[in-house]
Amino acid sequence: MELIGLDAVEKPGAGKRVCIVGASGKLGRYMVQHALDQGYEVAGVCREQSVHKLADFAGRITVFPGATDDRAVIARAVRECDAVLTVLVPWGVRHYASGTAQAVLDHARPAARLVFSCGWHVARDEQDVYTRKFKMYAAVFGRLAKLARVVDVDDQVEACRRIFASDTDWTVVRGSDLEEGDGQGLPVWSRHVGDPVLASNLTRRVDYARFMVEAVANDALVREAPAIVGRLTPSALAHADGAT
Repeated sequence: MELIGLDAVEKPGAGKRVCIVGASGKLGRYMVQHALDQGYEVAGVCREQSVHKLADFAGRITVFPGATDDRAVIARAVRECDAVLTVLVPWGVRHYASGTAQAVLDHARPAARLVFSCGWHVARDEQDVYTRKFKMYAAVFGRLAKLARVVDVDDQVEACRRIFASDTDWTVVRGSDLEEGDGQGLPVWSRHVGDPVLASNLTRRVDYARFMVEAVANDALVREAPAIVGRLTPSALAHADGAT
């Protein structure tokens, strides 16, 4: 179990450009704000019908309207970026998440830092351990959502499989359940789902976004898939002695 702390680093984004794919969503908008606070120049990709959600950032970011799995849109948006932060949304049943991930993998600059978001259900390796209740819920929800043609959780798994297999400088941040509220600091993370530190299964969305942005400058997270939980949750506090 580890904590990452970059609070001492002042404006790590100065002179650098990041692209946030899925910028208009709740998590995306928090990431935009964190990136601006860190001094990054920000480009954002979102569906054309959602551009209005970024009105608060007018004049401060460059918006590329379009579906996040549109390869032409992604190619234009990430062309000059030092990092790309991507919200992997498994909407529909047309391989939206895997299409988005593949577009980013194919078009980002070779040396770019790539940071992706997903849920705990994505396993990094055999050391990830899931309770029977979690597996049952994931299976039932995933099947019903796919039948309703709303969400395809398996496609998010496929997206991460492609990321894990790539030779890019990727990080996949696996999030717990999310809640709104004031920030509590950088979340605690573990390499493996099932670690007791994660038991509280709750993170403030604003802190999840901060973790995503600050991962860009943290080389220790390159090719890691940290599973996160809120810093002030009972399980995180109970295991604080093991933090580094």
